[in-house]
Amino acid sequence: MPQEQLLQNKYVRSIISGIVRSRMSKRNRPFEDGLYAALCGTGSPMADIHRVGSCIAVLAGKHFFVVDAGEGSTRNALLMSLPIAKTDAILLTHYHSDHIADLGEMMLQRWVGGSNQSPVDVIGPSGVEQVVQGFNLAYQLDAGYRVAHHGSETAPASGSGGVARPFELGAAEDASAVVYEQDGVKITAFKVDHRPVVPAVGYRFDYKGRSVVISGDTVYCASLEKQARGADVLFHEALNADMIQLANENAAAAGSATIAKVTHDIPSYHSTPEDAARLAAQAGARHLIFYHIIPPLPNRLTKNLFLGDAKKFFHGPITMAEDGLLVSLPPDSDRIEIRNILK
Repeated sequence: MPQEQLLQNKYVRSIISGIVRSRMSKRNRPFEDGLYAALCGTGSPMADIHRVGSCIAVLAGKHFFVVDAGEGSTRNALLMSLPIAKTDAILLTHYHSDHIADLGEMMLQRWVGGSNQSPVDVIGPSGVEQVVQGFNLAYQLDAGYRVAHHGSETAPASGSGGVARPFELGAAEDASAVVYEQDGVKITAFKVDHRPVVPAVGYRFDYKGRSVVISGDTVYCASLEKQARGADVLFHEALNADMIQLANENAAAAGSATIAKVTHDIPSYHSTPEDAARLAAQAGARHLIFYHIIPPLPNRLTKNLFLGDAKKFFHGPITMAEDGLLVSLPPDSDRIEIRNILK
């Protein structure tokens, strides 16, 4: 049957229409009141068939935020039916490429997806102005095409791109500042240690008695432990040093000097699972979730190997994050619900 006739077949049209309606209904489905964290990307700069770049979306009541925008994360966010068009702000932890590569796409989907008339706030430590300016410039031609093609009602020119909202933290190693507070939602930015990357920060979200903390990239540091005290969920980056050492040895043996140098260097500014477990225990966090997984893990066996001795130091639940996980924290309760909405 020719394609034109196939598309006119009532059964085929019914199937396609059902798929479209299902996806649209999910996009418009409201979340119940509470605090949610959706893992749109749990990988690292290393190519990983199972994970895209670092990105955690946070829903708190009627407000929606995105923390970091690693490569591929916008597509995952859309597949997860998250309300990108209603994004209040995008928050950046630092400016490594694997945390900002999808910023342009995230801003674009927020703009056109909701016909927003004002650009999205992009909150970050000093340097965010340069990052946002660069993406705005790179997407300037694209924005013009979309206004011309779809019209100003669908794509208002005033709404494209982002507006940098920089903040400064004090000189103290454990310096912090509230960067957003509205309708019971409080977001606190705090210093982490990712040197030589300076500044680098993490974020704590509090809403109706529930809390999540996002480490960003860091070695073990006292300010993260301080902010994670009593948190319901601590999202902590993790690198398995033994696995990276194997990668280093094999890169050297294969004569790849660049990869050997990189794999030699990266453990110096990331945390091991054991480091994160010690910190979570000392902070009294209730649930530890590893994300920004280094190196990529091909199967479940390597997931268990990746954890190392972490369970010796933290006796609460530990979860190895996957793209698509949704963590739900109902208000004024102690429940922590986890499910994958991409599977």
